[in-house]
Amino acid sequence: MDASARIAILGASGLIGQGLAEALGREGFAVTAIARRFTPAQTEAFGAGAICCPIVDLGEPELGALLAEHRPDLVVNCLGVLQDGPRGSTQDVHGGFVGRLLRAIGAQGRSILLVHVSIPGDPDEDETAFSRTKREAERLIADAACPSVILRPGFVIGPAAFGGSALIRALAAAPLDLPEAVAKRPFAATAMADIVRTVSTVARRWQAGERDWHAVWDLLEERPSRVGTVIDGIRLRLGGPRPRMTLPTWLLSVGARLGDAAAMLGWSPPVRTTAMREMMRGVRGDPGPFIAESGIRPAPLPQILADLPPTVQERWFGGLYLLKPLVIGGLAVFWAMSGLIALVPAFDAAAAILTARGFPDGLARFITLVTSLADIAVGLAIALRRTCRAGLVAGIALSLFYMAGAAILAPSLWIEPLGALVKTGPAVILMLVALATLDER
Repeated sequence: MDASARIAILGASGLIGQGLAEALGREGFAVTAIARRFTPAQTEAFGAGAICCPIVDLGEPELGALLAEHRPDLVVNCLGVLQDGPRGSTQDVHGGFVGRLLRAIGAQGRSILLVHVSIPGDPDEDETAFSRTKREAERLIADAACPSVILRPGFVIGPAAFGGSALIRALAAAPLDLPEAVAKRPFAATAMADIVRTVSTVARRWQAGERDWHAVWDLLEERPSRVGTVIDGIRLRLGGPRPRMTLPTWLLSVGARLGDAAAMLGWSPPVRTTAMREMMRGVRGDPGPFIAESGIRPAPLPQILADLPPTVQERWFGGLYLLKPLVIGGLAVFWAMSGLIALVPAFDAAAAILTARGFPDGLARFITLVTSLADIAVGLAIALRRTCRAGLVAGIALSLFYMAGAAILAPSLWIEPLGALVKTGPAVILMLVALATLDER
């Protein structure tokens, strides 16, 4: 049997999309990886098969042209967004885009199999825009003439970590327990390897001539684990610390609200109100039909965790992941507040430092105004995901400029009692740490 089916993977820069694109390529399938953007490592891994384009924003004609150019036998849709924000609305990414994709596939004049990644659970329990629009996409697919396989994986665990999977690793690396009400929620896991096996099996059967596909499969472990069980299992596997305190429920709620605010600034925090509501709903399903029709038995949690490498890299990642928002948020507030303080309540005192060293009063005030506005601009740039890297680089450059300028113009500031300039060195180091941990994928 020829294993050279052409597979287009939409959203190939995400956790599931990347895992599928890399693994299916190694199996000999001709993979076209499509996403809005790729990391340098992903571009290198996918080679000529990497297509950067604003896939979610494409209309039906553009999607049709893309499919006509690459002529896939299967289209795997891994696109999704947790809640409305700068990266798109749940309604358009889930419902609107799938509708356009189905029409584009139908206009190709040949049979193409759509493999769509959705979510498990009872539709009657869908309470968030995320779950309702995911289910709307399923209904659109069910009503279409296009052959399809809807995959509903549980909590996906694989070599890579992003979003919720990164958060669970981070909690396992911290001496923290979740509140009992959260820890006891059902949380069925899915091995990334099982998703790969499923898509590979479906592709081979499609190539062998099976065309009547209209499957909806819950792809998750037969006996669902619980949230606390998953965290404890990862903690044991990676050698994390023993829990010493339980996070209060109110702190999780505050964190979710802060996550919503960060999302509006372009970030993708795993803790948001939608994520908390979906976690409280639980992750469970019925893998029986999947096992019977695919011949694949999903791996249980212990087997999935046995494939995780218990390396120091994993422990470092988990330990730093929860600190990353504190580092970036703290730096943004530090720069913005230092500029605001110098600009408003301490403006005269800040200008007096320069006039005391021979600067004309007008020039001293001008320099104070410019440097204060520069500090505020750096803080705002760090707060925004799109400009964070530039803001951190500017902050480092500005800090070094302040240190050098003080050494030349006012060396006595280096020995002032509160050590303001001495503390600038550790701030520069913290910005270097932020730069080193900035990448999300």
